[in-house]
Amino acid sequence: MGTIKRGVSLYSYQNETFQGKMSLEDCIRTSAEFGAYGIEVIGEQTFWGWPEVGVEDAKIDEWHQLIAKYDCVPVSHDFMLDYKRYKGREMPFDEQVASVRNDIDFGARLGAKYIRALVSIAPEVLVAAAPYAEEKGIKILIEVHAPLHFDHPWIVRHAEAFEKSGSDALGFLPDMGMFLHAYPPVMVEKFKRLGVPANIADYIVKAYADRVLSEYVILNVQEMGGTGPSIAMAEVLRHNAAYEPKRMLDYMPRIHNIHGKFYQMTADYVEPSIPYDKIVAVLNQGGYDGYICSEYEGNRWIEDAEEPDSVEQVRRQQVMLAKLIGEPTPTALAA
Repeated sequence: MGTIKRGVSLYSYQNETFQGKMSLEDCIRTSAEFGAYGIEVIGEQTFWGWPEVGVEDAKIDEWHQLIAKYDCVPVSHDFMLDYKRYKGREMPFDEQVASVRNDIDFGARLGAKYIRALVSIAPEVLVAAAPYAEEKGIKILIEVHAPLHFDHPWIVRHAEAFEKSGSDALGFLPDMGMFLHAYPPVMVEKFKRLGVPANIADYIVKAYADRVLSEYVILNVQEMGGTGPSIAMAEVLRHNAAYEPKRMLDYMPRIHNIHGKFYQMTADYVEPSIPYDKIVAVLNQGGYDGYICSEYEGNRWIEDAEEPDSVEQVRRQQVMLAKLIGEPTPTALAA
C-alpha cells in the first residue's frame, strides 16, 4: 500500500484568481490550511506572460518564498503546447521539442518534479525531450483525459513509445474525470436552465447510468423532439464515459501525479458522479504514493446562476480525500 498525499491544482481557484479575489499567496495559504501541501500550477494562469515572455526572477523568488512559508511542495507545472494553433501554422517537430524543453526549464525553476503534457502531444515529441528532462530531474507526464483512457490506442501508443525509449522521465497523469460513473447533477441543472425539458433530461441521465451507446442516446433525444440544448446535453456522452479505475494498475509504475477532477462536492462530502472510494482503493492496491491534486471544474456549470465558491468546494473534496486515505481531519477542514 502506498502513502497517498493531498494537493491542489491552483486551476481550481481560476474564478477567484481571474476576478482578483485571490492572490498567489491566498491560493497557497488556503491549500495549506486544508492540509493539501502539494501545489500544482498552470504557468499561464499563475505567471503572467508565460510562455510568450519570460518570467522575472523576482516572481520565481516570490513563489519559492510562499512555498517555504506555508511548508508546501511544488508538484507540477502543467504546460500547454497547442502546436496546431501556433502562429497560424502547425509547429514543426523540432520547435515542439524545443517548446517542451522550455517548459522543462520552467518546471525546474519552480522546483517541481513533474510537468504535465497535454494528451494531444505526440509521443515522439516527448521521447525526444526525455533526455533533457532526465538532466533536469524532471518527469514529463502525459495527461490521460476523457474521452481518452488507458485502453485508447493513442495512450497505448504513448505507453509503447515510453517503454521502448527506456527513459524513466516519461509517465502518465490520469485525470479522474475519465471515471465519470454518473451524469453530474451540476451539468443536468445547467442544461435544464438552458431549456432542456425535464423528461429529456431524465432520459439522458438514466441512459448514461445504463451505459447506452451515445449515438443511440442522441438519436432518441432527436426523436423525442429535442433540439439545441437537448442535443448538446446528449452529446456530453461522446466525451465522457465510466471507464474502470482498475485499469490504472497496469500503468502504475509510470503514474506519478493525479488530477482529482470533480464537478461538485455535496454538503456531506460526496462527489456524486466520480467514485473516489473505488479510485483510492485502486491507488492503494497499486502502491501509489504521489499526490491527488484537487481540480475543481464545476464552476463553469454554475456561474450563470450563482457565484462559484471554489474554496468551499476544494475544502469539501479535501475532507473526502482525507477520510479516504485515512488521515485525521485538519482543523481547517472541520468547518
